[in-house]
Amino acid sequence: MKVTAFNGSPRRGGNTSLLIGHVFAALQKEGIETELVQVGGERLHGCVACYKCFTNKDRRCAVADDIANDCIERMLESDGIIIGSPTYFAALTPETKALIDRCGMVSRANNDLFRRKAGAAVVAMRRAGAIHVFDTINHFFTISQMIITGSNYWNIGVGRNIGDVEHDEEGVATMGVLGENMAWLLKRIAE
Repeated sequence: MKVTAFNGSPRRGGNTSLLIGHVFAALQKEGIETELVQVGGERLHGCVACYKCFTNKDRRCAVADDIANDCIERMLESDGIIIGSPTYFAALTPETKALIDRCGMVSRANNDLFRRKAGAAVVAMRRAGAIHVFDTINHFFTISQMIITGSNYWNIGVGRNIGDVEHDEEGVATMGVLGENMAWLLKRIAE
């Protein structure tokens, strides 16, 4: 089994990545392979609404000049998908939104490619706005017919400067429980 996380933060190794790392630690403890894909700061633009994915039905976006098709492939190869984003002005990063729009459109055009995969949102925030980010990512999972993995609190960590989330004991613990729950869910789906 494999879980791929897409880090929407342009700060490599930043708070979003650190939170994902805590989820990964719990998954790896259960023998689940993990992969981190850097999305933030990479070339990834929004959907152009050409609808060629509905015509071509080849599991690819017709716009092939960025990382979208690579992300789609990695999602297809995974049993679980984590999408992480910091909170920017109470919303996702532009790359995270582009990832959702592009992968979501191709999925829907091809008979819901991600149906029944496990999904989890991971959100870093400084002070507020994280629930909107959390909800937006989960909306992608629900419209994709995915199974959302929860934790014992919302999957949010608090910190501003790189590494600050490590001092958010509740946030770190929440990520650990999220990883445990995702491992459990993946094993049930595989039965």
